[in-house]
Amino acid sequence: MATPRVDGWMPDLCRLPRLAMMFAVAELVVLVLVLSPDDGARSNFGRFASASGFALWLALTIAALLCASRRWLSRMPVVLGTIAAVAGATAIAAIGAATVFLLDHSLGYGLVPRDVALEHFVPGSATIAALITAVVLRYLYVIDGWQAQVRASARAEADALQARIRPHFLFNSLNAIAGLMRTDPAVAEHALLDLSDLFRAALDAGGESTLAGEVELAERYLAIESLRLGPRLQIAWERDEPLPWRMPMPRLVLQPLVENAVLHGISRLPGGGRIDIRLAQEAGMLRIVVSNPAPAAPLPDSAGSGHAQRSIGHRLAYAFGPEARMTAGLDAGYYRVELRLPVPKEEAA
Repeated sequence: MATPRVDGWMPDLCRLPRLAMMFAVAELVVLVLVLSPDDGARSNFGRFASASGFALWLALTIAALLCASRRWLSRMPVVLGTIAAVAGATAIAAIGAATVFLLDHSLGYGLVPRDVALEHFVPGSATIAALITAVVLRYLYVIDGWQAQVRASARAEADALQARIRPHFLFNSLNAIAGLMRTDPAVAEHALLDLSDLFRAALDAGGESTLAGEVELAERYLAIESLRLGPRLQIAWERDEPLPWRMPMPRLVLQPLVENAVLHGISRLPGGGRIDIRLAQEAGMLRIVVSNPAPAAPLPDSAGSGHAQRSIGHRLAYAFGPEARMTAGLDAGYYRVELRLPVPKEEAA
């Protein structure tokens, strides 16, 4: 195993899904043992039920032990902590197996076959419990590590967007605002407020927003760029109501797409052009489409748009899972990006 994680390397078995997984692995082992050839022993329901009860009791007891001792075990090095966890599970299984064996033989229930001796039943049960515990802990450790890497990757992508948006148009925006200070101070003040909100969002790029917040942020960005580009920049919003305006979304999803449309499309066309932004809810999916006229030959630095789109795609996949879709490409002289995101049932319009 690798080095401990900051939040504790020991997998958390206090959660119901993970306890259910322990039960499922224990039941699978019982099923294999019951169905395996055993010198003519019959695989009947009684044998399966008794073995299942014993295995589930052991799984619950071991899970409770590991849940209660998680913090203590996480303070130990990974190897020593793992040995201690498996040893504890082995001891519980040995004590439980010995207790069940003695009670069964003294009461005459016949749950344990008469031809199975105590010195075989107890070590066998303890060994199986140790193997199950070790396999489950290893699996959960790897899963926790993978999920931590995914979270770190999503955060890194958000930080990359945050670093990218700060210098990208700051000076152009400030120059445009400075030019308005004397001629139209009210517009200049409003633009400064928009710029402040935009950079406040950039500072919290890894946070959570809503569809309404993302649309408002994109509108503020376009208002600032309109000061620089003037009539060359035209914007057409199409909102097919009703829309899930309170739907949670990662911050900085829509604004970077609009920014790409401005920087890699409109600003490189001598006559400018129109950005079309459409929002619609169709069959439980939120559909966001951003399209803009594209130059005939993209400049070498246009690769930045691909980075932003990959970053957004990774973050959406982390937030919404495999149902999230993102497509982008040229179509008849227009560059078109489409997002399809599952709408939570409580937010569905």
